[in-house]
Amino acid sequence: MIITGKKFSKPEMSRVINGDIVLDKEDKKPEKFRLDHLLVEQHPEYNRSSLQTFIESGFVTVDGNIAKKPNEKYEKSAKIVLNVPEKAPLRPGLKPTTIYEDENVIVLNKPSGLLSETKGEYCPEPTLSDFGLIVHRLDRDTSGVVILAKNEKTQSFLRKQFQDRKAHKIYLAIVNGRPKLDSAKIDLPIARNLKHPTTFQVDPNGKPSITFYNVLKTDDKHSLVELKPITGRTHQLRVHLKFIGNPIVGDKVYGEKEPSRLMLHAHELEITIPGKNDDSDNVRKIFTAPVPLEFDTFVEG
Repeated sequence: MIITGKKFSKPEMSRVINGDIVLDKEDKKPEKFRLDHLLVEQHPEYNRSSLQTFIESGFVTVDGNIAKKPNEKYEKSAKIVLNVPEKAPLRPGLKPTTIYEDENVIVLNKPSGLLSETKGEYCPEPTLSDFGLIVHRLDRDTSGVVILAKNEKTQSFLRKQFQDRKAHKIYLAIVNGRPKLDSAKIDLPIARNLKHPTTFQVDPNGKPSITFYNVLKTDDKHSLVELKPITGRTHQLRVHLKFIGNPIVGDKVYGEKEPSRLMLHAHELEITIPGKNDDSDNVRKIFTAPVPLEFDTFVEG
């Protein structure tokens, strides 16, 4: 018996199998990559999470068309353009005033409503971080004194004082009602509220949190209270005052939804700032932010 090979309908394929022809790799379809991965290569100044936000916000075009899916795949030859819009201008009433400034620091009186900083790489609105390097934060709705650094060395120097509790702050607040004691130490640990992760609560398993308070003026309906936090937990003053039954007026998270701004003001900051030459001429300073007018008129008597 004679066995013959099957004839190929495509002669070129038989030549490929026989090794006479090598297929060009370029005949394969070009490889495609996720859009967010391509953007990371093009814009290393942003992290991937921020770039994904940009894509979903419509800030990215591919070959002239808006692309909103970070996991959509494209060839590297695609024309990918990132257009991050400029920040909105600072609204009237949100511009901080300068309390003190030198070559290393700037101390500002932050108005209520101005955000301290954003968590991501981009924020469409102005923040305190536009004025200097963040050392410590105030809640958006809290007004008052805040210190910013002009260089990283100063930023580290100032931050360490907050970490070591060598920077001292005094706040003023208008609270609902009158505290049972005119002066007291609130020593209650605070932890994140797992049911509402953006908020905090008094919790025996939380971090140690200490606040001293002193009632300055009261008409029983409201009280003007001086607050001295020893620790610096997030929302500490607001949580402590709520727990003792006197939430801060205008606190829409821990109090009643009143038609008022959060009546909490960072009145005074005591801290050491760098000297002009070396550590030997560092200066201990106390910076004060004037009390907002509404604080003076809120409590009768």
